[in-house]
Parts: sequence; structure tokens; C-alpha cells
Amino acid sequence: MLYENLAKLSALPGVSGCEEPVRYEILKMIEGHCIYKVDALGNILAFKKGRQAPAHPLLFSAHMDEVGLIITWVEESGLLKFTTVGGIDRRVLPGKSVRIGETFGVIGSKAVHMKSADERDKAPEPDALFIDIGAKDRDDAFTRVALGDRAVFTSQYTAFGDGFLRGRALDDRVGCALLVELIGSELAYDTHFAFTVQEETGTTGARTAAYQAGAEIAVAVETTTACDIPGTPPEKVVCSLKKGPVLSFMDKGTVYDMGLYRRALAAAKAGGIACQPKEGVYGGNEARSVQVAGRGARVLAVSVPCRYLHTPSCVVNRFDLDETLRLLGALIADFGG
Repeated sequence: MLYENLAKLSALPGVSGCEEPVRYEILKMIEGHCIYKVDALGNILAFKKGRQAPAHPLLFSAHMDEVGLIITWVEESGLLKFTTVGGIDRRVLPGKSVRIGETFGVIGSKAVHMKSADERDKAPEPDALFIDIGAKDRDDAFTRVALGDRAVFTSQYTAFGDGFLRGRALDDRVGCALLVELIGSELAYDTHFAFTVQEETGTTGARTAAYQAGAEIAVAVETTTACDIPGTPPEKVVCSLKKGPVLSFMDKGTVYDMGLYRRALAAAKAGGIACQPKEGVYGGNEARSVQVAGRGARVLAVSVPCRYLHTPSCVVNRFDLDETLRLLGALIADFGG
């Protein structure tokens, strides 16, 4: 069910602060496999009984939200102004199709032949971008959208090539699908799971979720940037597709527990599971909030390598997802003892 669930989750809108469709689908997926609740922020907190209680409470988390756009103004012409939600490279935006609720639109900017040489060589300024929903004027636009509405990219989930998968919001619907798969399986130890909100805008949900779980060992299940493309210097590749899950020793938000990091590498080796260390200190995830919640927790990040992160078409590979699922099961067995 892993890939069927991933396809469903990738198709759902869930920009930070508006994760309801994703949350609803995940609740359907985990129903009957665990006990769960939804907290005031919108996190799903689940508990799955294993064969025995762990020596130290365990938490595995993944975030439901995705990067996107939020409508901030409507021009008299009916064109929509917006700002980004989460880290998006503005250079990928012009010409992209988006959806705002049931309203479709296209991100527009000045035509390339009208731009100066300087404008063509840099990312468009925020004020130079707009969304065209085909409205005749401001009043007409307000019959279809409201300020504060989120816009998502409309790219489709597609399998292609040798096990490759393309889709919107694979950061971090990949992690969510993996957690759903774990919850539906037999586990060595009792385990807490959190499907969190608002990671892309400050890892807000993870802090409250971790506080409620009270875990002493926590694993963030994520995606991370793979730069295994032509023209990238070897020291900047970070990680590669089809080499297994990525283990981080440090990123821009977290210094990971080296004991857990080494145990994860050892567990992968013992189980014949492909994995790779993250090469360099880049990015960040909700582990930074988990480790300081409540009395604190030892943290680790296990990530699926992903090309073109935070764009309309993220790309992952089935081999990496399969190996990540195997590693996560092995970590529950290892960390619980």
C-alpha cells in the first residue's frame, strides 16, 4: 500500500496552516491500526503497540504540510498578488499552473522579451509575479478567492523511468506514507508517531507533538536535497538517488545524536540495507524543535533523497523508499532495546 498511499497524499493540497485534507486522508489510512488523537494545532498523535514496551519512549515524525503560496492582495484588474509559504525559488514560478480551492490559475510575470538583460539574469522580484485566474476585475476575483487562501501547484504524481516517481509535495508526503506503512505493520516495540503541521514555516507543530509524546528518542522521517545532476561539484552533491536513505550528522538546525547516528549506520550494515551519510551541512527539519521540547530528546533524521525539492515536481526513487522503510523498522527494533 505504500505507493498507493503516496499517490493519494501527493495529490492533496496541504500548504502550511491548511493541512486538513492531508490529515483527513491519513486518519482514514491509520484507522484500526493504532490509537490516535488530533491536537489543538492539528497534529495527529498516534500510538502503536508493539511486541513489548521500549526501554526509552520512541517517537517517529513526519510533516503533513507543503510549500506553496498565499494570496495577499487582489489588483483592480483581478490579478492576484501572493507571497510564498516556505522556501521556494522564485525562478521556478513563472508559467506554473496553480489551484486555489476549486479555482485554477497561472503564475504570470512580465514577458521575457519585455525584460531588461539585468531582469533576465536574476530571480523575479516578488512584486513582479501574480496569479491570473481569468477574472475580469477585482470584484469578480473575490467571488472565487479570498485573502489568505492558499495556492498549490497542479503537477501530477507520475511513475517514470527505472523506479522514479514525480509529484508535488513529496516533501514530506513521502515521510507520511512511510509512517502509515509502519503503523500498519507489526512492530518490535511500542512506538509513538506524529504527523505534524507547519514544518515549512518554522517546525511549529513538531514542538507541541514532541512535548505530548514525551519521547526520549525521536526520529524525523524526511526528504533531503539530492544534487546528483550534471555540473554539481562532488562536494556539493549532498546525496544521490538509488543509494538508499540518508543519515545526517548535522544540518543548519540540528546537531544529531552521534550515538544514534552510529547505531543507525550499524543497523543498516547488519541488515544489508543500503544507506548513505549526508555529505555536508545543509537544510534542516523538525528535529530541531523535537530535541528541545519538554525535557528534550535524542534525535536522528532519516531522509529519502529527493531531486528538485520545493518545486512543483519533486523526484524520488522507489528503491530509496523501500530501503528507508526497512531501515525504520530496524531502528525501532534497535532503539527500543
